[in-house]
This record gives sequence, structure tokens and C-alpha cells, in this order.
Amino acid sequence: MKLIRPIPVLMAGALALALAGCGTTAGPSETGGTVIGGVLGGALGSQVGGGRGRTAATVVGALIGANIGANVGRSMDNTDRMRTAQVFETAPTGQPTQWVNPDTRNQYSVTPTRTYDRGGAPCREYTMQVMIGGRPDTAYGTACRQPDGSWQVMN
Repeated sequence: MKLIRPIPVLMAGALALALAGCGTTAGPSETGGTVIGGVLGGALGSQVGGGRGRTAATVVGALIGANIGANVGRSMDNTDRMRTAQVFETAPTGQPTQWVNPDTRNQYSVTPTRTYDRGGAPCREYTMQVMIGGRPDTAYGTACRQPDGSWQVMN
């Protein structure tokens, strides 16, 4: 198992947070998507190359991941968030759940990929594939059930 180097990943996280603050009209879903996408993209990018090439790959990965995450977060309305929470609550691990939003015509497929316990609460890693305006995107994340029963994306 290859370890992720913390400095490039921290740089990617800072870049993602900076990008999230750039848009004045970003809602919480878009901002959260930007941060999550940026961190994940930076983490993946940090695994490429070596030396200065690794730093550049981390930055590029963070930029690409932040853009994808923002697009996914921006596209989701309350109906999509409720459907996603329902998937986290009831779908078996490995089983995709798909729907088309009747208002936006955006298509979603959410697949829980791993379920585990964290501090007495269930958490689910997942893959989300979306088709927004005819363009496919994929997001990865982890959500945990909160004490009030809601699901919160944790990464």
C-alpha cells in the first residue's frame, strides 16, 4: 500500500478551500463538492510522478477534482440529496441506485462501496456517477449518519 504524502495533500486541501471561496453564488452543496473534489483530486495527483512533478500533479489533480466536485454539488437539489440519503440508509453495499431528477433531467447513480462503524454510527463510502447536461462525472466520498438521523458527507 502506497502512503499519501501529507504536504502535497495539505496543499491540495488549501487550494480546494481557496477555490470554494472564490464563487460568491456557491451554495453549500457546490462548496462541499468543490472541497471534497479538490482534496480527492489532490490526493490522487500526489501519487503521480516524483519531486516537482508530483507537486504539479497534486495541484492539477486538485483543480480538476474541485471542478468536478463543484459541478456535482451545484447540480443537486433537495430531491437529489434526499434520494442520496435514502441510498446511504437502505441500499446494500455494492448495489447501485439510479434515478433521473424530473425537474433538471440530471441522472444519478449512487453505489455504496463499503460500510463501517465510526464512533457508534454507520458510515458509507460511495461512488456517485452523474450525467449533468449530457456530461458524465464521477465523485467518490464517505458519508456518516449523524445523531439526528441525517447523513453528512465527511471528506
